[in-house]
Amino acid sequence: MTLMQKFLGAAAAVALSGGAALAEPALIFDLGGKFDKSFNEAAFGGAQRWAEESGGAFREIELQSEAQREQALRRFAEAGSNPIVMTGFAFGNVLSEVAPDYPDTKFAIIDMVVDAPNVRSVVFNEHEGSYLVGMMAAMASKSGTVGFIGGMDIPLIRKFACGYVQGVKAVNPDATVIQNMTGTTPAAWNDPVKGSELTKAQIGQGADVVYAAAGGTGVGVLQTTADEGILSIGVDSNQNYLHPGKVLTSMMKRVDNAVYEAMKSGTDLETGINVMGIANGGIDYALDEHNAALVDEAMKAAVDAAKAKIASGELQVHDYMSDNSCPAE
Repeated sequence: MTLMQKFLGAAAAVALSGGAALAEPALIFDLGGKFDKSFNEAAFGGAQRWAEESGGAFREIELQSEAQREQALRRFAEAGSNPIVMTGFAFGNVLSEVAPDYPDTKFAIIDMVVDAPNVRSVVFNEHEGSYLVGMMAAMASKSGTVGFIGGMDIPLIRKFACGYVQGVKAVNPDATVIQNMTGTTPAAWNDPVKGSELTKAQIGQGADVVYAAAGGTGVGVLQTTADEGILSIGVDSNQNYLHPGKVLTSMMKRVDNAVYEAMKSGTDLETGINVMGIANGGIDYALDEHNAALVDEAMKAAVDAAKAKIASGELQVHDYMSDNSCPAE
């Protein structure tokens, strides 16, 4: 059964099922669940921040299957939600079909570009942040071997991996970077057991720092690295708190900011392509009380210097999505 939680209770439920239209924003989570401690949860955090600051309410739905994507979009649009925000590239084809049918509704999609006059496409420079955490992995590694575990094997996740390899090699050109993807279907985003298995295999090959860009699957990666006494790197949300002193850092992809800004804009949402990277606060690495002891001054200085150069354009990190290649590999 589809899980729907709405902040206006029965009134919102009536609206979603075809009752009186209310101009509330809506948020559709991708497969993996709202509380994946990563991508979807970051989106939820942005929506919550908007609700707390504005006193407003939003509708939301956690998808249980691919078939629900179009249904959810159309039902929210029919109910008068505006804007409608969705997390994940997998909404791209469906939104391309649905958006023209509701020209007065604004849509925001994260991680995919949809060319429609009423759509805001938010994409991130994940390769920039992955470069920074790759530098940190190389500096923290004692074995000279580090790992990367991705979720679904798609160009977007290869983009994370390529940025990571470039950062590692910038610090240690002789380093070895082991890479594994969890799977080729959306189930790869929510398989912590497989994440754990891949982590153990990488540890067996000498990896002592493992970066997970795998949604809910990454929870298994971070747990296993903590259990095995090596370091991990989180993704999307700040995951340092999950295993204090065991998570070297997290590559923060500010999905929360993207959702917050979309809801704050409301029906005035500016459409077109919105790129979020280091230069405009869309990408960063996490430093807090949970990992401060792991990040010494030399590491911080080196990473911050690279961060400034990326922001200014002096340092260009190769984007795998530009030509589906990674010269650093």
